Amino acid sequence: MHYLLMIYSNEAAMMNRTKPEQEQMIAAYTAYTEALKKAGVLAGSNRLRPSTDATTVRIAGGKSQVLDGPYADTKEQLGGYYLIDVPDLDAALSWAARCPGATHGIMEVRPIWNMTSYP
Repeated sequence: MHYLLMIYSNEAAMMNRTKPEQEQMIAAYTAYTEALKKAGVLAGSNRLRPSTDATTVRIAGGKSQVLDGPYADTKEQLGGYYLIDVPDLDAALSWAARCPGATHGIMEVRPIWNMTSYP
């Protein structure tokens, strides 16, 4: 089953890390990604640009509205994700707990709703 592991963290705190702290974080994510690959469960992953680069689209009164920036103003922003293919939720939760994002933010684990099997 596919699960999306979403990494939420405080962008401002992340941007204010020292160079050695940034290098340490990159090394931790690289090791985690390699562990996912070695286990054969990685289906995809990417880091996201800062939420200030986001564009929000919504329909109001039948008209499309395009807004710069994220939809919600929150303390933590979605910074990246891993798409994994594991047998069950327990396995997904185990991988989420091992992600470096769990140490500096929160991990949201969500099962993928396979729309190709939807009637």
